[in-house]
Amino acid sequence: MSSSPAAVRAQWAEHNPGLDTSPMEVIGLLKHATALVERAVEPLYAGAPLTAPEVDVLILLRHTTEPVIARRLSERLGLSRAGVSKSLAKLERRGFVSRAPNPADRRAALITITPDGAQAVDTLFPRQLAAEVELLAGLGEDREWVLKALERLVAVMESRVGER
Repeated sequence: MSSSPAAVRAQWAEHNPGLDTSPMEVIGLLKHATALVERAVEPLYAGAPLTAPEVDVLILLRHTTEPVIARRLSERLGLSRAGVSKSLAKLERRGFVSRAPNPADRRAALITITPDGAQAVDTLFPRQLAAEVELLAGLGEDREWVLKALERLVAVMESRVGER
């Protein structure tokens, strides 16, 4: 069974000739690239006190000067509020973040990173960056072109998601 985007598109065209499968070209590559990034950094988190998604949350909190509410974190990370809330609960139980009542809105807690959380992210994030540097090293001069294309893709996708 071939899993190339062209082969899958051909199979769908045969099965359902009217179906526009052209998004598979872009989305399939994005999913594959994301899986490769996850595979590259996964070994760093074996036995670590944090998971990669938890580090993503702590990275956002690491250099904030003011407490943040969970909704802002979920927006910045592009994740569901429920998923971010679950990660925050785990991080709080382990002492990596603290939550305080929000005087402006009792429904939303103010979240800050603790010294233990800062130390953990300061240890793990540089290792993750090193793995990502290695992963992208082969881009060379194409790096800027890829970056601009991805920025354009994200801008187009954000505008479409915002229309719903």
